[in-house]
Amino acid sequence: MPAGPAVPLSWRCREDFIDYVEMTDDTSPAARAAATLPARPPLQAPLADDRTSALREKAAQTAALQLLDRERSLLQFNRRVLAQARRADVPLLERLRYVTIVSSNLDEFFEVRVADYIEAVRQPGSGITQADLAAVARAAHELIDEQYALFNHDVMPALEAEGIVVLNHAQRNAAQRAWVAKFFEEQVRPLLVPLSLDPSHPFPLVANKSLNFIARVGGRDAFGRQNQIAIVKVPRVLPRVIRLPAALTPGIQGFVLLTSVIRAHLGELFLGRTVESFSQFRVTRDSDLEVDEDDVTNLRQALRSGLTRRHFGQAIRLEVVSTCPDELTHFLLEQFGLPEVALYKVNGPVNLVRLNQLIDQAEAERLRFPPFEPRWPEGRLPPGHSIFATLRKRDVLLHHPFESFEPVVQFLREAVHDPDVLAIKQTIYRTGAQSVLMDLLIEAARRGKEVLAVVELKARFDEEANINWAERLEAVGAQVVYGIVGLKTHAKMLLVTRRETVVAAKGKRAAQTRLRRYAHLSTGNYNPRTARMYTDLGYLSADAGLTADVDAVFLQLASQTQAKAPRHLITAPFGLHNRMVKHLRQVAEAARAGKPARIVVKINALTDPGLMEALIDASVAGASIDLIVRGACMLPPGVPGRTENIRVRSVIGRFLEHTRVLYFRWGEGEDDEVLYLSSADWMSRNMFRRIELAWPVKDKLLRQRVIDEALVPYLHDKRDAWTLDSSGRYKRVAEQGASAQRALMQRLG
Repeated sequence: MPAGPAVPLSWRCREDFIDYVEMTDDTSPAARAAATLPARPPLQAPLADDRTSALREKAAQTAALQLLDRERSLLQFNRRVLAQARRADVPLLERLRYVTIVSSNLDEFFEVRVADYIEAVRQPGSGITQADLAAVARAAHELIDEQYALFNHDVMPALEAEGIVVLNHAQRNAAQRAWVAKFFEEQVRPLLVPLSLDPSHPFPLVANKSLNFIARVGGRDAFGRQNQIAIVKVPRVLPRVIRLPAALTPGIQGFVLLTSVIRAHLGELFLGRTVESFSQFRVTRDSDLEVDEDDVTNLRQALRSGLTRRHFGQAIRLEVVSTCPDELTHFLLEQFGLPEVALYKVNGPVNLVRLNQLIDQAEAERLRFPPFEPRWPEGRLPPGHSIFATLRKRDVLLHHPFESFEPVVQFLREAVHDPDVLAIKQTIYRTGAQSVLMDLLIEAARRGKEVLAVVELKARFDEEANINWAERLEAVGAQVVYGIVGLKTHAKMLLVTRRETVVAAKGKRAAQTRLRRYAHLSTGNYNPRTARMYTDLGYLSADAGLTADVDAVFLQLASQTQAKAPRHLITAPFGLHNRMVKHLRQVAEAARAGKPARIVVKINALTDPGLMEALIDASVAGASIDLIVRGACMLPPGVPGRTENIRVRSVIGRFLEHTRVLYFRWGEGEDDEVLYLSSADWMSRNMFRRIELAWPVKDKLLRQRVIDEALVPYLHDKRDAWTLDSSGRYKRVAEQGASAQRALMQRLG
């Protein structure tokens, strides 16, 4: 795919940010919203779990401004992702990947968000009704129907035209059927155990998101009984996509799905009986780990026990194929205790996520994105030169994935192997089951360095990996803590303390030693794999004030003692929300006084009532506001008299936008603007129920670089950007023109 025209990346903030946007004329009436903006709430909210507080957000009532529904906003985000699968300028296999990404996102949507909705309906006074739940379900049904229609009628026929063909049983010739039969007999059948249901064989426990078959069989079993319903559980170890030998598929790349293999030979599992009807099915369950942290003595043990139960939580969604007979669907709904609205009949495999195996096996590089290799920033970090020596001269900004994540790995590797490094401290949120960074921390502990790891055990869907890393770190003598009870540690920090020799001044008798700290802060996770797919900013510094603040945060996380307010860092749940509201009010006051007033915020989600209220106030005052929000945004822009000075856009491209950048200007002086990088989105959970960081970029050159790379190109994107209107609908800006991500790949990669 060609790189496309580059976005100019040299505009100055004061010249370019003001009045840059082409306002949309799409101002359809505001849709009914399930939440409204509350009157000015207290800036500091009591701590609570995510689910309860989210419900309070939803239930807040006022006549000020109707907000957009968060769940439907999340579904709108997935519509934008699905739209990538329609684009002719996206390579075919990548279009299929976008289809699978939507399936993965929807799984989590049901496991978490819909599960919350169902729980809310049961709670008196939650403000959530069955009608709200039904509306979300309708929107989900529409999206899933569109997804399968696109999969069946656009993406798969286009792949077939390119010689990548998924053959069903009817399409397979005699030789192919013989090969599939042998594969079934040797590789599949030994792992399948059909279960005929009767009083001594009740309906089995079906794991979350597992593949299963239900069958209605005729005739009598080996004991002369007429038990008619049988369940076949398909083990996860079996491949879902199987490549046929090239000799059997001349001229094409032929594949078969595991579901097709089992379907063709299902009758062989019930010898002497007839399979009268059948369907594959899949159930999605509530996957929140419910652990009362105040009532457990060992959080790690409690979570490890809960991981097993997660696979068998409350059923939320039932998926069956569209040909599944009503008799079987009603039977399954009854077994899982689900209403009709929770049934999703799909025209294809019940788990499109597993089609990733087809993408990985297909031999067609031209149908994938062109290879992109992030660049080592040679001008700022000379190869072979000590990173510590560089940081003593200047701070370094890294822009992933356009620039390599390897400097972060090298920073830690240098610390591990440097005999003068005494201590290493790091937060661990999502590092993955395999991690060179965690291996380096283990090596540091083995070498006798003081290692402190703040491991977040409640990082959703990464709990098991984090528990395993915690145990491995403890086994080599590292000090492992799990953050603060009731709060998730979401901040991304790495701190190195080094003993250094200070050259003696003239007239002094001897050189002296002192301790110097070096820090890495990031908007994203310490995961080299996702750093190639997510956009994030990393910040390396030896600034004494900034690193002292980082050390104080680590001390507070480990000891839970009160600490002085940091001078450079801003932390949640203590002051981040207050500081953001303060800056929003400063901008509003400047606008009322006729001074330059500008806000540009790039985040992943905007749902916090207090921050939305302050944004509205700044808009009413006349400030110019641009919000680049990748996912859920509950604030409707363009409402006359309320948010008419607010513009909201979302950028969906090759990489997942993950960077959090916060810019405020409230005057003309150099001290009247500030730019922060942050680990936090503008959600109540991030502001009040997580350990988060934001830090100002004070170096003028680095600050301008953040503006030029992380804000300006996205405000001018004409290819991957969508704009939000006051009704909650998104409209693509254009399909041709400048692309922020492509420009950054061209400039930095």
